[in-house]
Amino acid sequence: MAQRLPVLYNKKPCYDIVYARSFDGLAEEMQELGVSEKRLCIITDSTVDTLYGESVLKLLESNCVKAVKYVFPAGEANKTLDTVKEAYKVLIEEGFDRKDMLIALGGGVVGDLTGYVAATYLRGIDFVQIPTTLLSQVDSSIGGKTGVDFDGYKNMVGAFKMPRLVYMNMKVLETLEERQYFSGFAEVMKSALIKDAAFYEWLIENMYEICEKDMDILEEMVMRCTGIKKLVVEKDPTEQGDRALLNLGHTIGHAIEKAKNFELYHGECVALGTIAAAYISWKREMLSMEEYYEVRDMFVPFYLPITVDDIDPQEILKLTKSDKKMKAGQIRFILLKKIGKAVIDSTVTDEEILAAINEIYFSDEDAHA
Repeated sequence: MAQRLPVLYNKKPCYDIVYARSFDGLAEEMQELGVSEKRLCIITDSTVDTLYGESVLKLLESNCVKAVKYVFPAGEANKTLDTVKEAYKVLIEEGFDRKDMLIALGGGVVGDLTGYVAATYLRGIDFVQIPTTLLSQVDSSIGGKTGVDFDGYKNMVGAFKMPRLVYMNMKVLETLEERQYFSGFAEVMKSALIKDAAFYEWLIENMYEICEKDMDILEEMVMRCTGIKKLVVEKDPTEQGDRALLNLGHTIGHAIEKAKNFELYHGECVALGTIAAAYISWKREMLSMEEYYEVRDMFVPFYLPITVDDIDPQEILKLTKSDKKMKAGQIRFILLKKIGKAVIDSTVTDEEILAAINEIYFSDEDAHA
């Protein structure tokens, strides 16, 4: 029996997060959304399409007026307006109207891009999230943030658009390649660090089972993460306040992601950015030295980087200035007041940011030391 978690928007029921271990219940969930009278377009990438595209298409096509697929090349480099344009073209040619629906089948790139297409095609069309990576299950599929990159700048073009349903098949995590899987763990750590110290301790206690993809442990982990995100986005759906806490590690992380031309995965960059934020928190005497080093070293068993080479710290600092979370010329930086409690701070100086970047920067001098 699939478990479900209702998410509210403006204090009213908006959509359910459904946790399952197969796609068997998907058709029934879609019937509840009235798809028998709709056209469906599955938007996915080339990697996910190979694994699940045809099986999900077959599941849905007998339950709706018509089901089609739009597949774009996998990778962050294709999360652009050019890909959105191609999706619009498919929808127009297939005669999609406002009563029809999109299905985001994939990870964060697919979910963000499909959501943006849904928000803007004919001024709004319904969509469903079927996240297939750990990162998208614990974070990006929930809360209605959509968007695409612009000239390499992360999510600079976007809109808020709530899905009608988030359907999570836990079993898809078994087919994730290891690097992609562990990349998602950075967002898991983020959830615990900002809101739940007990969950942080639970992650330490269940480290082995998480690495081994124990399905019962994974399901509890995903449910705890989504529970945290649900509470945050229900309180602040359009990021006017506390929702910004979810950006822990993202300001410096996004800057590294762009500077490295997306060679590093998003979660890997978030891990680096989280370490940098924890470093500033330590230097401001919010965290103890022991807490800082524990946070840093917690990424190691999950094969996430704690240092980065081949960057220019000054360039990273400059790139943080183009972060979309700037407000009145100040970066809204997320710091850790303690493990399990994050705060928004607009007073972080360039010197503090640069010191934090240098803390995670592994330079040629370090290599020869």
